[in-house]
Amino acid sequence: MKKKEVIGIDLGGSAIKIGRFDHSGTCHQNLSIPTPHPATPNAVFQVMAEAISQLDPQQECVAIGVGTPGPVDAKGRIAKVAINLADWHNVPLADWLEKNTGRPVILANDANCAGLGEAWLGAGRHFQNLIMLTLGTGVGGAIILNGKLFTGHTGAAGELGLITIDLYGAECHSGNRGSLEQHVSVQAIRRRTSTEPAELGHAAKAGNRQALEFWETYGHQLGAGLASLIYVLTPEAIILGGGVAASAEFFLPATMGEIERRVIPECRSDLQILTAELGNTAGMVGAAKLAWQLINH
Repeated sequence: MKKKEVIGIDLGGSAIKIGRFDHSGTCHQNLSIPTPHPATPNAVFQVMAEAISQLDPQQECVAIGVGTPGPVDAKGRIAKVAINLADWHNVPLADWLEKNTGRPVILANDANCAGLGEAWLGAGRHFQNLIMLTLGTGVGGAIILNGKLFTGHTGAAGELGLITIDLYGAECHSGNRGSLEQHVSVQAIRRRTSTEPAELGHAAKAGNRQALEFWETYGHQLGAGLASLIYVLTPEAIILGGGVAASAEFFLPATMGEIERRVIPECRSDLQILTAELGNTAGMVGAAKLAWQLINH
């Protein structure tokens, strides 16, 4: 008998990644298609529906999970807003796809999907309780408690990059000031150094003193933010993803030192800080895991 499969979809600003996964997480087929421009809800829905029928012409897959770039409602039905996509406000994407495909659909924020993907098949697979931070253009987050994604009663929990670490710091698009995102995101690095993170990584590799000092300061700031999260969640592991994590070797020692200084040993025993393993497939993998959890619920 053929193994059951689900579909995982990662909706990004430039591409939509879609794959068929069995229960063990093996991906049997995948596609990457350009996100339509303008990426209006209707245009994205049409492209998604077409890709689903291309990937699953016999309609054998039993459920569909979708990661979207922005908050969704608590039930995983409505994309409230989608960052960098045109006209996305309270879009009932799960309803549309269910009607079109005849299969159950669930949505989640893309950073949450990345965290779930890493927890299932990536760097977090040996842990039941972990948090993930994506250090990219912004700083996304995901909280996994007892193997399940935690999104709170409104679906919006896990915005880990928006915690405050400097009362009077730079203003954040969220309305906050001095958020962790304003210190450790790609945009924050560009603002402070007028340099791309990858260049700073190369310079540090070459032994450039200024670059090494920059990453040390970066590590202290990240550690201060993580200290607050550790006190609240006491995770077994923290997974760092996103482009900036490529330079982890230069900032992790300072990050660990800061955590050891700020967090009492009882709250950080056996804590591991790891870099993500799934790269840009994490969102698609996590969306598939979401689909499995939906039908096994």
